[in-house]
Amino acid sequence: MSEETVWLTAEQEDAWRSLMGAILLLPSALDAQLQRDSHLTHAGYVALSALSEAPERAIRMSQLAQMASLSMSRLSHLVDRLERSGWVERRPVPGDGRSTMAVLTEAGWEKVVATAPGHVDTVRTLIFEDLTPAQTRQLKKIFDKITVKLDPENKLAGCRTSAKDRRSSAAG
Repeated sequence: MSEETVWLTAEQEDAWRSLMGAILLLPSALDAQLQRDSHLTHAGYVALSALSEAPERAIRMSQLAQMASLSMSRLSHLVDRLERSGWVERRPVPGDGRSTMAVLTEAGWEKVVATAPGHVDTVRTLIFEDLTPAQTRQLKKIFDKITVKLDPENKLAGCRTSAKDRRSSAAG
């Protein structure tokens, strides 16, 4: 390659290192709280939460894998565990014998309802407690720009739906 590398500025490198620290530490902090308080992995909670927000509390397995950023194999193992706990059921997609839906059971709904307050408290403490409302808005703008580049096909659209949009669709 004849192109010369354009290195990060000192300011960009400092920001990158801060971001990397958060990326490396946040998943295990969230996982530890969920394991301790609810006996769930973070991936399990993401799946249950996505199902709880879906119409009829059901999502095609392939779509759920995308939303949880898991391979189909990893999602299948996760759903096996969630099924054994009675929180999820697999059902065939009507009219499509090759596809399967993951469906949140009533016990799964109760698990999400019981788990959400502790998870939200942890997220609030770790991320938002020391930010001003303006910093929170800026954080959203920053991650929206980054996520568009990482997810150009908008596979994680459900994760990026605003709280306002989720509330209005739930009410309607």
